[in-house]
Amino acid sequence: MGSTYGGQRSLLQSYLQVSTLHGTYMAQVTVLYFAAASTATGRYEETVTLPTTPFPLSSLASHLTSLHPGTGLDKVLATSQWSVDAVMVYEPETCHLKGGEEVAVIPPVSGG
Repeated sequence: MGSTYGGQRSLLQSYLQVSTLHGTYMAQVTVLYFAAASTATGRYEETVTLPTTPFPLSSLASHLTSLHPGTGLDKVLATSQWSVDAVMVYEPETCHLKGGEEVAVIPPVSGG
């Protein structure tokens, strides 16, 4: 599958994000990494299996950090913002992931 930056995810893509593991459905999301988050992980995007569903967006930072230990990702995520399906999420504790979403990690941007 190609990158879906800025585009709408099709229903088929959402269905493809759900996989079967040992007979249990495991929901997955596509995580897009920008700037320092991409540098820390060495990736632009990855498919991440959610430990439970619905999974609180506010817990995703610790889950991603556990997948990329010792990379400094924890520090990047502490100051980053999130978007889910191209919509900014300003209160991550109110957002729950069900699988099939595209979640973007948006670190602070500096410049002049």
